[in-house]
Amino acid sequence: MDWIDESAMNENTQPAAIALRPDFAAIAEWIKPGAKILDLGCGDGSLLRYLRDTRNVFGYGVEIEDDNLLKCFHNGINVIQNDLEAGLSSFESDSFDYVILSQTLQAMRHTEGIIQEMLRVGKEGIVSFPNFGYWKNRMQVIAGHMPVSETLPYSWYDTPNIHLCTLGDFEALCKQCNARILERRVMSAHNHPVNFLPNLMGILAFYRFERKSKP
Repeated sequence: MDWIDESAMNENTQPAAIALRPDFAAIAEWIKPGAKILDLGCGDGSLLRYLRDTRNVFGYGVEIEDDNLLKCFHNGINVIQNDLEAGLSSFESDSFDYVILSQTLQAMRHTEGIIQEMLRVGKEGIVSFPNFGYWKNRMQVIAGHMPVSETLPYSWYDTPNIHLCTLGDFEALCKQCNARILERRVMSAHNHPVNFLPNLMGILAFYRFERKSKP
């Protein structure tokens, strides 16, 4: 496991431009100011930088790709190079207020394992993922093709996504992992909240959850 500390930036280092996604604001609403954050699969560090600037959080990103590590460095983000598939054994239990997995769940091989590790390391977990049950995805499958959409932009032959799921699938996984769902939000393709038939009309799902107390 390798660390890159933003404090190592010299005075000539300029922050990289951040790519704001519509889900950032939705996640930020669940984060208490000053919280300690662990962002799994943090990419270029855009989410952590957004949370730092808007919620005054302190945190670390976990990322495997060398190019993204450099972008995190330029964004002033503390980042740890580690493979999520190997788990989070380097982190102590309950060492973060929130552990975030933003639009990365579908690319994980050990999906159940990473949810359990999030529950161990963080007091709360936050996950966002593209909803495979979205009606346009269903129509493409009926037409004989794997879906391609705003949140699933890859073709079947080059996609990193290996475990696509619906809202119901994820909620069943939470139950299996002994996780209590605290809040759920679903967004439309136009970034509006979806309350009516969310598993059909929602393109992106967000969940906030915690460990169930032992009886």
